[in-house]
Amino acid sequence: MPDWLWQEWMRDYGVETALGIAGSVLSEAPVDFTVRDDAQGWAEKLEAQILPNGSLRKAMAGFIPALPGYDDGAWWVQNAAASIPVHVMGDMRGKTVVDLCAAPGGKTAQLAVAGAEVIAVDRSAQRMKRLQENMQRLKCVVTTVVADGAVWQPPAPVDAVLLDAPCTATGTLRHQPDALHLKAFADQEKLVALQKKLLLNAAAMLKPGGMLLYCTCSLQKAEGENQTDWFLSQGLNVQLNPIKSEQIPEMQTPRGELRILPTHWADFNGIDGFYVARFARI
Repeated sequence: MPDWLWQEWMRDYGVETALGIAGSVLSEAPVDFTVRDDAQGWAEKLEAQILPNGSLRKAMAGFIPALPGYDDGAWWVQNAAASIPVHVMGDMRGKTVVDLCAAPGGKTAQLAVAGAEVIAVDRSAQRMKRLQENMQRLKCVVTTVVADGAVWQPPAPVDAVLLDAPCTATGTLRHQPDALHLKAFADQEKLVALQKKLLLNAAAMLKPGGMLLYCTCSLQKAEGENQTDWFLSQGLNVQLNPIKSEQIPEMQTPRGELRILPTHWADFNGIDGFYVARFARI
């Protein structure tokens, strides 16, 4: 472990949990799928297990496009942790939702399948092309915008914003172990500043009563709980809307966020790290 990262985990979680997080990087990452419907049926066809949140998991998946249902758009590859934020948004049918920093589109697809009118925004034209290709395969109709989510605003206030902000991605180290060597504390500082800009701009997009869901795949509280502290201190017309779930109680913080750790779901070979906070405009 890089010293800066180890010290952050030690400070945020204590030595025992920090050791568990570090140890999780040594295991090979499984492949998770989000299905449109009929999780049981697709679990049998894909020879996969069903996780507590409804995702499917295979220890090894081989060549993904060769699997049953790929060409039909019946499912898409998405780590179980990454699928949880949309689940806690509730019923999105008929609501206009901005998906900021949307590519490659796993959450965009979830929202579209749930019946939302989705505006997917990403600053990278190349990444947006990949999102559009994924939506075409999945037969999801969404509006796409190539723009900087820190300054772009929708034509009219929206019902909800999903902000999966750029981060150090330390929750996904099993998939991207090179990040251990490529990321430094200076990168975290830059990303924390960007996350703040995105949060402020996202809040300005909402209708009164609208929802902002903030999430990152970082394990550091600097990119999670500390950002929520900062956001709530800015004097905006927003408040924390606590998340409660009977499916994942072990992931809930005392004030109602989700802090998902790689040490969770040990019986299922773990899960990626994630942070999720839900806010309401008042």
